[in-house]
Amino acid sequence: MDAQTTYGILGLLPPLLAIVLAILSRQVIISLVVGIFTGALIINGFNPLTGLLDTFSTYIVEQSLADSWNIGIIVFCLTIGGMVGVIGKMGGTSAIAEAIVKRARSVKSTNLATALMGIAIFFDDYANSMIVGNTMRPITDAQKISREKLAYIVDSTAAPVSSMAPVSTWIAMEIGLIAAGLASVGIEGNAFLVFFQSIPFRFYSLFALVLVFVLTLSNRDFGGMLKAEIRARKTGEVYAAGSNPLVSEDRDILPDEGVRGKVYYALIPILVFILVTIFGLWYNGFEEGKSIRDSFGDADASVVLTWAACIGSIVAIIIGVAGKVFTLKTAMDAWVGGFKSMTVAGIILGLAFALKSVIGEMGLAEYLVEVTQGLLGSRLLPLIVFILAMLIAFATGTSWGTNAILMPIVIPIAASISGAGGEVTPLIVASIGAVLTGAVFGDHCSPISDTTILSSMASGSDHIAHVRTQIPYAVLAAAFAAVFGFLPAGFGVPPVISLVVGAAGIILFVRLVGKKAE
Repeated sequence: MDAQTTYGILGLLPPLLAIVLAILSRQVIISLVVGIFTGALIINGFNPLTGLLDTFSTYIVEQSLADSWNIGIIVFCLTIGGMVGVIGKMGGTSAIAEAIVKRARSVKSTNLATALMGIAIFFDDYANSMIVGNTMRPITDAQKISREKLAYIVDSTAAPVSSMAPVSTWIAMEIGLIAAGLASVGIEGNAFLVFFQSIPFRFYSLFALVLVFVLTLSNRDFGGMLKAEIRARKTGEVYAAGSNPLVSEDRDILPDEGVRGKVYYALIPILVFILVTIFGLWYNGFEEGKSIRDSFGDADASVVLTWAACIGSIVAIIIGVAGKVFTLKTAMDAWVGGFKSMTVAGIILGLAFALKSVIGEMGLAEYLVEVTQGLLGSRLLPLIVFILAMLIAFATGTSWGTNAILMPIVIPIAASISGAGGEVTPLIVASIGAVLTGAVFGDHCSPISDTTILSSMASGSDHIAHVRTQIPYAVLAAAFAAVFGFLPAGFGVPPVISLVVGAAGIILFVRLVGKKAE
């Protein structure tokens, strides 16, 4: 029997239990283990012994840690922690912070610099989160900006940007799914052109970016984020007392007394990291006759990012030792110290991968599609697809999985409704955009999403605090996307009108509801 007829609605239990328990208890590790065990228990016919054994042997070890992609991302996170540790030990982090602080003289300019850096590093969402979060954390701390706000800006300029960039680790997946979907209904359209045509319909991703800049330029916040910002400004506590930030402060990664760092101590390793990532994505995915764009998309980002973090670490160590800033022993102690600071985050990431494996085996995404498929035959198709993609991505924590499940179903339905006749119609393009941006919603704010966890990790934020403060902002962008974007799109309203009206609505909403922390 296939997964969806075997487990049905029971497939919702593991992710829902993990999410609710994490929010209520603030114990992410325990919550993830409980979610994995619940799924294993159901899969094993409610046998508690085999369920418990499979939790650790099958899902955590075999399907999470033994998977080359998963362990590659975990190793990358730990290794870049080591690189950051070395940079911090020789004073590079404090030097670049001091240099930016001279220009980022206010909360507004600091947040703006963070957002612009997030857009500039568009080629991969993982690299985006780790570089921006780790670079800007000491600077935002100096300005008394909450770690929750930093994590939000980092998260909102990672997947939303990378998923729309024409040169990124996402491009081949998205174009491949579009091409396969079009071919299934006899449409020979250029998938790359359709990809570009779908960008104006990525209403959630675009409105999420608009919201970041509106909040930043107006210096306003609301909800839990406003409380976090008031706490940081008044008390200097960038994270709440008793919380569990996903990075630890270690003397091994702080500069010794009297050490005066230089900006290039940080800039050179980070630049090497970026260049190795860009070249590595081409090199890893290259085959004879393949374009640069296709090479980027076909590359294994987990391998390339690990290359970049290791080479960046080596360069940082060489700079420090050659410049007589520290000894080789001190450099290795700093690298290990930075590595250790990411241990808790690495554990959480590994458990999140295991939970995704359980959810995939239970066929949750397929079940959700099956029970809602009858709703997909109307002019409301883009709106319904968007909502469905959001729900699947939030529950499973994976945008790529959501895209892979929905795209082959949605394109034929959109072609049928619009009478495509071998042509790519606006309804098809709008529906493709709805799938791709709805999936980003889950990647953006699901507590079990790897990119959400990475944003907490790189920003040094308590993970649940990040999720709690970000969700209202994500829901706001999603609501504007639904009402002003996908609802009109189903009736043929040009996306440019929706984007202008929606952006104006966001500006007005923040003006009326948002308040300044000062």
